[in-house]
Amino acid sequence: MKAERHILGVSGGRDSAALAVYMRQHHPKLPIEYFFTDTGKELPEVYEFLDKLEGFLGRPIERLNPDRDFDFWLEEYGNFLPSPRTRWCTRQLKLRPLEQWLRRDLDAGTIVHSYVAIRADEPTREGYQSTQANMKVHLPLREAGIDRTGVIEILDRADVGEPEYYSWRSRSGCTFCFFQQKIEWVRLSEHHPGRFAEAVDYEKTALKDGSPFTWSQGESLTDLVQPARVEQIKADYEKRRERLRRNRKVNPLSARTAETIDDVYGIDEAAGGCVICHK
Repeated sequence: MKAERHILGVSGGRDSAALAVYMRQHHPKLPIEYFFTDTGKELPEVYEFLDKLEGFLGRPIERLNPDRDFDFWLEEYGNFLPSPRTRWCTRQLKLRPLEQWLRRDLDAGTIVHSYVAIRADEPTREGYQSTQANMKVHLPLREAGIDRTGVIEILDRADVGEPEYYSWRSRSGCTFCFFQQKIEWVRLSEHHPGRFAEAVDYEKTALKDGSPFTWSQGESLTDLVQPARVEQIKADYEKRRERLRRNRKVNPLSARTAETIDDVYGIDEAAGGCVICHK
């Protein structure tokens, strides 16, 4: 029989955490290797949540650190910021370390079972697809019919809860992820001003060197946090949230949490964000 490995990547987000809990509860005998691809630019809350999740799993979450950091790759790409159209950060800081971690076994013919946190209410979303035939991708949440409400229930029942950043941000991933909405950039400046200042510095350098992208589409972070602009962004967000509340039918039996930024802006989760980063 060929050797086998079972791997499950956690991002610091709710879906992958719920999948890790689910697999621990329903398949406790599987020798699952939990891993986290660390860019070095994650929110502090992400690391705190991973430590808490490790406590429940009773197994370590291996940190896959890229051999070359964000600053190295930014220079390699001519100081052009990553963007939804040019996601070099995902390729170099997330996928590359994972492929290096698995390469020897995949080349040797080991069957690698990868468990990916795609829910039942994400019918069009797909997980990371390896070019290796012996890499098998499994979607346990989808197969079990578990949606976002079910994910939250899994985390609550396990007393793991959700990462603290969900109180002000809708996604995990890097501090300066370009998929953030403008209200999230404002909140980053309020919750982690040092991290926001770092993002501003990266953006200024990129623009000086001719990058066509800013972190937030259509305006620089410097302009975005001007007092009048912040007031406008917050007012727009509150108007959208109030409109959502008026139009939503309330289900008193639902365990669903308060609306996320994705809800307020009507964002399709399948259309934005990288599975390996945000889930």
